[in-house]
Amino acid sequence: MSTILGVTRCGKMEFRWGEKTYIMGVINLTPDSFAGDGLGGDVEAAMAQARRLVEEGADILDVGGESTRPESSPTAVDEELRRVIPVIERLAAEVSVPVSIDTYKSAVARHALDAGARMINDVWGLRRDPELAWVAAEAGVPIVIVANQRETTYQEVVPEVMAALKSGIRLALDAGVAWENIIIDPGIGFGKTLEGNLELIHRLGELRALERPILLGTSRKSMIGLVLDLPVDQRLEGTAATVALGIANGADMVRVHDVLPMVRVSRMTDAIVRGQAK
Repeated sequence: MSTILGVTRCGKMEFRWGEKTYIMGVINLTPDSFAGDGLGGDVEAAMAQARRLVEEGADILDVGGESTRPESSPTAVDEELRRVIPVIERLAAEVSVPVSIDTYKSAVARHALDAGARMINDVWGLRRDPELAWVAAEAGVPIVIVANQRETTYQEVVPEVMAALKSGIRLALDAGVAWENIIIDPGIGFGKTLEGNLELIHRLGELRALERPILLGTSRKSMIGLVLDLPVDQRLEGTAATVALGIANGADMVRVHDVLPMVRVSRMTDAIVRGQAK
């Protein structure tokens, strides 16, 4: 695989794109996570989970305090901060990998960065709060721009995802975010049909034209349940298939709940796709 994507620095971590697939472990601090793993702001439970995910091979931890399930209601800023800040402070002090804040709100991101987060993961791709780009630029941290088709009607999924990502990249660059600090995510499950999600994974390599590293988040998502007719707690094998094919089609990082098995899937896939046998 090409290494022209360069290096993204995230705290003390360097993501050397193309050398391996990086693993983002999920820590949900919501009471209503779609994946059934919401911790509801329980700091000690979050720390125990974080230590386990790091031990299993996570390269970065993504902490979120608002559910992204389609029918969920927005979480007030104060409540989101109450859930995430104590956990981020502890993680920044006690774990060896960087922390990402999963939020689309600039106010939450500012406090999270002050608490020790070193990446922003915006599931709205700077459409809800463009000021988030300025926060990332000022702090000099990477930002994930997600193509979110909720509240829109798309006709052709891949071209429209590409257009959404290009728009987010422009907003980030205009705000002063460094090119190497931009990561893109096609937004599997965010306003796409089952067929659209499957097509995106199949054609993921087309996003390489944007010349930024690709984060893929398919873990336990509804498309797996629809294809396999399985509940959320039985989607491990389906997730593994999407991770392997995603890497083969160009993913540079995968966001997962089940870190240990997905580390193994990624390493095996990297051995085939990237020629990385160790």
